[in-house]
Amino acid sequence: MNRTPKHPHIFHIALFSGAIATTATLSLFIPGVTNSVRAALQESPKAILDEAWQIVNREYVDATFNQTDWQAARQRLLSRDYSSREQAYDALRKELELLNDPYTRFMDREQYQALSNQTSGELSGVGMRLEINEESKKLVVVEPIEGSPAVKAGIQPGDEILAINGKSTEGIAVEAAAAMIRGEEGTKVDLKLARDGQAPFDVSLVRARIELPTVRYTLNREGSRAIGYIRLNQFSGHASEQMRRAIQELKQQGAEAFVLDLRGNPGGLLNASIDIARMWLDQGDIVKTVNRVGQSENISANNSALTQLPLTVLVDGNSASSSEILTGALQDNGRATVIGSQTFGKALVQSVHSLSDGSGVAVTIAHYYTPNGTDISHKGITPDIQIELSEAQQMQLSSNPKLIGTMNDPQYAKAIDTLMATAFRPNAKPPQRASR
Repeated sequence: MNRTPKHPHIFHIALFSGAIATTATLSLFIPGVTNSVRAALQESPKAILDEAWQIVNREYVDATFNQTDWQAARQRLLSRDYSSREQAYDALRKELELLNDPYTRFMDREQYQALSNQTSGELSGVGMRLEINEESKKLVVVEPIEGSPAVKAGIQPGDEILAINGKSTEGIAVEAAAAMIRGEEGTKVDLKLARDGQAPFDVSLVRARIELPTVRYTLNREGSRAIGYIRLNQFSGHASEQMRRAIQELKQQGAEAFVLDLRGNPGGLLNASIDIARMWLDQGDIVKTVNRVGQSENISANNSALTQLPLTVLVDGNSASSSEILTGALQDNGRATVIGSQTFGKALVQSVHSLSDGSGVAVTIAHYYTPNGTDISHKGITPDIQIELSEAQQMQLSSNPKLIGTMNDPQYAKAIDTLMATAFRPNAKPPQRASR
């Protein structure tokens, strides 16, 4: 049985690890089908169905397709008549369910575009985080993103957004407001804002391509020690460069040790997890992948670590996929002490393909193992130091995110205690572990 994440709305959008690929060819070869019939198929939803079927047939990790007749699935898809594209999509989803793999899935245009934006680490908009203020129930700006049109226009944290393109935001959901503000690069959006009791004023913004911050970091002074705290929210296309910048800047600021926070990180791009592992590891294996024919590939560090300073890693039940690859690499190689609760347990790799009508399909293509050969599927990674947050502690941190990564955060506090007790002792050495 597949485990369900604690926050499925977050987890769903970036569950795969692997590179986004584009399918360049479309095969519609069916014995006995004439050129005229084949041309008609290409103008129908059946072309998309066969395109998706071909990708799964070629790449899916289980050559038995969960003991199902995948050729018969193709015949069922192409023998039916569809009154709409949505009806065809539903038929494809039904056939994919036979694989009993929630990570191999079809996405319509909107879903595929959302996933592409999320994993690329970019979107087209004006660059600001929004929320509904608990007291006023107003839509407010939490933070404008550095270098964005919002920053250039002088928008500030706490500004209330009263209207978007002339439409009142009263009673609007955050997701709906964000969707109205996003749009194609170069297009305009008009906002009516209020600030600190001043009279409302209008701001016109031109949407741009914006790099989303997935890494946040700060130098924390804990007693007499300087601790670099890095929180990685997702392994997006810009995560590696943002992590590199965080490590380098914290070192320049005098960091003596690091806390890497992967709690709630659902995963993302496989290459990003490998790149980031190499920033912490000089030597040792990072991950082993095994494909449908049993071919394995071992991916290792390459003597390019940015630091050898002491490291602790924070994880929880929503640390999944690429988060588990990175955590497993650091734990098995004795590079870091892992603290928190059991991770999610996703040991599968997906590739994501765009289809010719703008929709997409994600396909599981490999199984992965930690450097010591551990299969974490449905089990997750067990932290070296397990510490569960109570319901009250979780509520406190979720209602006041500023407490995350401070001594009011019990798991972070344990990471600091661990560093103080081990890393800063005279002649302290990194923890060593035997193979499991």
